[in-house]
Amino acid sequence: MGTRKWWIAGLLFLATAINYVDRQTLSVTAPVLRQEFALSAVEYSRIVACFLAAYTIMQAAAGRLVDRIGPRLGLFLAMVWWSLAGAAHALAWSAVSLGLFRLLLGAGEAGNWPASVKTVQQWFPQPQRAFAVGLFNSGSSLGAVVALPLITWITLRWSWRAAFLAMGAAGLLWTVPWLLLYRKNASSPSPAAQPAAPSPPLRRLLADPAVWSLMCARFFADPVWWFYVFWLPDYLGKARGLSLQSIGAVAWTPFLAAGLGSIAGGWASGALVRRGVAAPRARFLVMAVSVLLMSTGASAAMVRDLYPALELISIATFAYSCWAANVLTLPSDLLPPNAVGSTVGLSGSAAGAGGTLVTLATGVIVDRFGYGAAFWFPALLPPLALLPVAYIVRRTRNWKPVE
Repeated sequence: MGTRKWWIAGLLFLATAINYVDRQTLSVTAPVLRQEFALSAVEYSRIVACFLAAYTIMQAAAGRLVDRIGPRLGLFLAMVWWSLAGAAHALAWSAVSLGLFRLLLGAGEAGNWPASVKTVQQWFPQPQRAFAVGLFNSGSSLGAVVALPLITWITLRWSWRAAFLAMGAAGLLWTVPWLLLYRKNASSPSPAAQPAAPSPPLRRLLADPAVWSLMCARFFADPVWWFYVFWLPDYLGKARGLSLQSIGAVAWTPFLAAGLGSIAGGWASGALVRRGVAAPRARFLVMAVSVLLMSTGASAAMVRDLYPALELISIATFAYSCWAANVLTLPSDLLPPNAVGSTVGLSGSAAGAGGTLVTLATGVIVDRFGYGAAFWFPALLPPLALLPVAYIVRRTRNWKPVE
């Protein structure tokens, strides 16, 4: 188990990377698609919102499903679904068809985080969980980093349709090692072999203040990440005047910073836990510092030179990922194992709802006022996200982990 759990963590990292390459293929090809289909910023925001709407609704359902059937089968089914949906984008012929395929993609990708967090909860002891969550969550940053040059190269070399097909094939290939590695070990009991306890009723979960606190926290914080994922390439093209090739060459840096932040945030709170700090308080301390740093992104649009602007955005994405590694770990600290997947799913639905609202608002603001006004979202939302976390940590300040 000592070796296998890290191989499984590596596969979770790859799954998350594929997840983000698939969703960001649209963002990278947005300059081409907006020209081919004559899309305004509002129309593009609606296509993005289709993904987020399905992602929002299905997060809660996926979390419940993972608690019932287990993360092995749950993540396999999610990967197959979203890979086929991603490849189907190659058949798009209009803005409406793009929106339809985004709906299908969002429904499938919703299963990644509940299944991954549930896997970490099953396989890793508490001091290692935040680092393991940070490790697999950094796959989102790798996916964003890889997507920019890779999708740009495939699009320029062949076409944007080929880019969607290639990414769909990558996800289907991932399922082979996942099914082979995450299986029942007959010689020694493993989490994969343990029967799953029934998940608690939804009404009981929604009566828990910890669940509501996590939902509110992600509702306000996750739109910061969605903003950079879905709008950064378009911002660099429209506001900074970069070509698609130039966007692919420079826009990966904020996402590399995010990957480092995810690992750093998980390591920092884990180090505090090992020194005797109660886990919820350790997560909160790291998240509080992250909130302060996230506000740097707001000034990026006011900086004249490109590279200082990217540096400010990179600080914000680094800080967001520090936050994310810890907020994703909190369910395993605060709730019983049979409620972890459901709680991650519910908080993910709240995150998607916040992301949908901010995305739609961004489209209107960009068309009317430009990107300068839109960049205030990443600064104003994080402090609101910290308040519910402070509330639940205060309630659990005398909480002691039970292993």
